[in-house]
Amino acid sequence: MISPSNRALAVELIQEAHQNGARLAKACEELDISVRTYGRWIKEGGIKVDQRPLVKRPVPKNKLSSEEREEILTVVKQGEYADLPPTQIVPKLADNGTYIASESTFYRVLREEKMQHHRGRSQKPERRIPESHLATAPNQVWTWDITWLGGPVKGLYDRLYLMIDLFSRKVVGWEVWETEEAKHAESLVKKAVINEKIQGAPLVLHSDNGSPMKAETFLSLLEKLGIQSSFSRPRVSNDNPYSEAMFRTLKYRPDYPYKGFASLTKARQWAHQFVQWYNEIHLHSGLNFVTPVQCHTGEHIAILEKRKKVYEMAKAKHPERWTQGIRNWSPKEKVALNPMRDEKKINH
Repeated sequence: MISPSNRALAVELIQEAHQNGARLAKACEELDISVRTYGRWIKEGGIKVDQRPLVKRPVPKNKLSSEEREEILTVVKQGEYADLPPTQIVPKLADNGTYIASESTFYRVLREEKMQHHRGRSQKPERRIPESHLATAPNQVWTWDITWLGGPVKGLYDRLYLMIDLFSRKVVGWEVWETEEAKHAESLVKKAVINEKIQGAPLVLHSDNGSPMKAETFLSLLEKLGIQSSFSRPRVSNDNPYSEAMFRTLKYRPDYPYKGFASLTKARQWAHQFVQWYNEIHLHSGLNFVTPVQCHTGEHIAILEKRKKVYEMAKAKHPERWTQGIRNWSPKEKVALNPMRDEKKINH
């Protein structure tokens, strides 16, 4: 039970927080008491409530008059001052023989009127939402990007074009070239579509805003193939996270030649070995530890079901070793690229 002295201290802390702008409910929550308990302590315990916030305060002698406030708002809307901050407006007014208020007062008035930013022709930047796609099976959404591979000489690079399936994470196409050109991207997507045998099937291809991705000839090819193009927001790498994660995995492989490849041929050989390992040997954590090929072909369902039975048998044999249920070996049913978030949470 809380002692009267501790009650008084708690009430004092809550009142102090409340006076400084905190909501009463939040202040009480920080001390693990309810608002009703706080009110009861004040009423029953005879604790003196701070009446200072309720006292009518005199108007400060230095407060701006309503005419001066209106004059500030009129000035900042004028053409010659509309795009300037108060730190430049006040000196310019002084040069013209006028003084209304200090820079800090100008800033305060603008803040109160929500005019501190985007006055005049300046517009508030529109918040762009990234394109969102959902894959419930292989060959519905692909993502691709280009990364640089170090060459034999410092400053010389080859380019790895890499395309992966969003649902299975399988590398469905790759090529290594010396340059970034739309024709290489066109070759890559045509080969991938043929290899996957999905000509004419609906498909979304997501990428960033590089010149090969936005080239007119490449976009024209996608349209002919019936592929919907999707792009990241400008200067936002997080909109293509699966390709970025793939490149990180690639460049942190133990055998990755971080000092550079001796030739284009060597780079292609290493990329071939990496893709084979990634697709057919690597147990992907995002797929519940099956290979991308197993997920792409549907074999993963039987594999995960077998694992589930093994764990159930192990638990039945030694139930005392299991404090909770067995590990979740359920296959992934869907994968989202840039999933939509609740706007209320975003704006909170």
